[in-house]
Amino acid sequence: MRTIVHAIRTVFLITFVSFSFLSNAQSVAYRNVEVGVGLGPLFFLGDLGGNYGKGTTLVKDVNLSLTKLCKGFYLNYYPVDWFGFRLAFNSGQLEGADSLISDKGGFETFRKARNLHFRSTMTEGYAAIELYPTVFMEQYDGLAGKLRPYGLIGIGFFKFNPQAVYYAPNGTQRWVDLQPLHTEGQGMAEYAGRTPYSLTQREVPMGFGAKYYLTDQMYIGLEVLHRKTFTDYIDDVSSTYIDPALFDKYLTPENATVAKQVYYRGYSSNSRPDNGEQRGQQRNNDSFFSTLVRFGWRLPNESSTPMQMRCPKF
Repeated sequence: MRTIVHAIRTVFLITFVSFSFLSNAQSVAYRNVEVGVGLGPLFFLGDLGGNYGKGTTLVKDVNLSLTKLCKGFYLNYYPVDWFGFRLAFNSGQLEGADSLISDKGGFETFRKARNLHFRSTMTEGYAAIELYPTVFMEQYDGLAGKLRPYGLIGIGFFKFNPQAVYYAPNGTQRWVDLQPLHTEGQGMAEYAGRTPYSLTQREVPMGFGAKYYLTDQMYIGLEVLHRKTFTDYIDDVSSTYIDPALFDKYLTPENATVAKQVYYRGYSSNSRPDNGEQRGQQRNNDSFFSTLVRFGWRLPNESSTPMQMRCPKF
């Protein structure tokens, strides 16, 4: 993890140095600032939900029925055509549910029987660099009619808040926040290694996409963006079950009652998991990804010299 963060910091340092140099040299291109919006599906990959076999962080464990809308805004600066710097803000909702797993008698049986679910709002902000390798092969000036594929990587932060439905004895139901319930013993003396997780976490967004410029100022694009995170608690599930009696020791009577219901929801009401029995998979952190349709505009730079008419090169 430190290696990845260090590498990204180095790239950003180079970016800012290049930005300063190019600005001082007054060598920026005409209309080198873009603004835009993005809309598209958002998918969660974590401990809850998934499909047959062992749970993974791969696309095979996406539950399409829980697809939610991701929407966002971004600002780009291009010191040169083949290199860009992006600031972006996105929001959406993440969900997972064991009830959606198709049980075929394999490794997925355990997850199906666990019967947990969650939802969480997600807001993120990140900075990234974009690289456009095909710019060097373009045959004419200007942007209209050009298709530009690109790759990107960055670093950022996201906020989340996992919730589950609590079914009260009077028949009503409501969504409750899971982090304050310490469902896996976070912060309890009996589980010294489990500290309460923060609802703000780091991420490394990485992905690829393509833009098609309808005019010199306007484009439409498609982008797939994966977020590598450094937490396994987006869905509030990570390690093992705890002794439910500890909820009475550390929580208020009301919260203890709620915690005892939401920490385990197996189909058999006569059995409870043993203390230390597997609840989640600690080896892989949670992640999420989006596939966005992007619409963008290049802002005019009034101080720049208008572009000359384009002539094809033979």
